[in-house]
Amino acid sequence: MAAVDERHGLRLMAIHAHPDDESSKGAATMARYVSEGVDVLVVTCTGGEEGSILNPAMDTPGVAERIAEIRREEMDNARRILGVRQEWLGFRDSGLPEGDPPPPGRFATVDLAEASRPLVRLIRTFRPQVITTYDEAGGYPHPDHIMTHRISVEAFEAAGDPARYPEVGTEAGLDAWQPLKLYYHLSFHKERILALHETMLARGLESPYGERLSEWVDRAEDAGRLTTRVPCADWFETRDQALIAHATQIDPTGWWFRIPMDIQREAWPTEDYQLARSLIEVGQLPEDDLFNGI
Repeated sequence: MAAVDERHGLRLMAIHAHPDDESSKGAATMARYVSEGVDVLVVTCTGGEEGSILNPAMDTPGVAERIAEIRREEMDNARRILGVRQEWLGFRDSGLPEGDPPPPGRFATVDLAEASRPLVRLIRTFRPQVITTYDEAGGYPHPDHIMTHRISVEAFEAAGDPARYPEVGTEAGLDAWQPLKLYYHLSFHKERILALHETMLARGLESPYGERLSEWVDRAEDAGRLTTRVPCADWFETRDQALIAHATQIDPTGWWFRIPMDIQREAWPTEDYQLARSLIEVGQLPEDDLFNGI
């Protein structure tokens, strides 16, 4: 682990669609960097207002009616566990409409420039060297995840150009700021799932991934995407605590927690990323640090 003074002045921004996404994607990475003195800011694009109650223990009278308020409380609890800062962009959750486009006014339907403007403002305010977000498919095809990808790329490319979104600088007195590296989360890629699956079987345990792997379709475009593996096994328990803090969304007896911690640490002790943009030389890949080269 790097000494705290070696990380002084480093800033990481993690951009997510809903409260709880930050705890299921890159949470151990963030907790590790916080422990090393990195300033970490989670940006949550929507309030998760359209989320279902996925934990049966929380499906009690009054919870659904207060879901927006409760999810904010859950996010605050998870933020404290991870040790990060957190900001809301303030857009409304698009939900998962079956076969229909999201209703007007939801995050996924907002004009790209309008949706990107508050994120550009945050980048110019926080001044991160590194940003993490989702790939072009959103990690999975939720309309808010795809929109999060779109505004993250737009803001990464625009925040350093004073000619773009000049009103942001005028309103807040902010200078342009160019982040140096943009990463996509690779949370559920085949290599990791296969390693966990095979280790479970080798221990004589039932794997929750058998059916998923039997249905897996390899895609040529996925080859070579894994560029960065951040060792963070010592923070897996912190990640799980942050997940459980999102009590309406995460069942503590559910599938998230079916792989014993010692197997997770042995089989796959990293969280993984694709380096999507870099304005600096990073040297040979794969790398083991999001701040490599900075």
